[in-house]
Amino acid sequence: MNIHTEQFLIPGNAGQLECAVNTPDTELFSKPTGLALVAHPHPLFGGTMENKVAQTLARTFVSLGYITVRMNFRGVGKSEGVHDAGIGETDDMETLLQHMRQRFPDLPLVLSGFSFGTFVQSRLHQRLSAAGIPVQRLVLVGAAAGKWAMPDIPADTILIHGELDDTIPLQAVFEWLRPQDIPVVVIPGADHFFHRRLPHIKKIISDLWH
Repeated sequence: MNIHTEQFLIPGNAGQLECAVNTPDTELFSKPTGLALVAHPHPLFGGTMENKVAQTLARTFVSLGYITVRMNFRGVGKSEGVHDAGIGETDDMETLLQHMRQRFPDLPLVLSGFSFGTFVQSRLHQRLSAAGIPVQRLVLVGAAAGKWAMPDIPADTILIHGELDDTIPLQAVFEWLRPQDIPVVVIPGADHFFHRRLPHIKKIISDLWH
């Protein structure tokens, strides 16, 4: 697949934000399926938009025809500012969404994240829902249950977790989801970063998409 990547900077609340957008192959998709925003893991533990899980998510949505955009959180790469425990990061992700909406105003929206990024995207989904702004789907990988105050999520959320995740234990995810009665797809033998299991993420999302 011929994926075009564009890197750019936009102004955020704490300074410039470094972003990358991937667009699908125009030979396969005459027009985009939608717009997908992908959030990376915790910036204080080395998380960047180049994280392999975040890149896997980006490639997955591009393969489904989505224009897919990532950004470095505050203090990462060329993004300015300091870590704000997910609060400022949610603001920044909304700023990125507004920027992309100026370019692609009518496309269905997908929010996706990995680890700390699931907290940010869940908060953004909650904010957009309260404002009456539709989100086509929320896709969370390695959801940060027990680490962060994860809000309730829609019943059709796609959740993927590793059986052997020792950063965010599967039991914590079950405890978060049980009152909401929402299922999670568990990848056997997978750790938090899905070493040697990354292709499973793409297959699961693609299989559940249609």
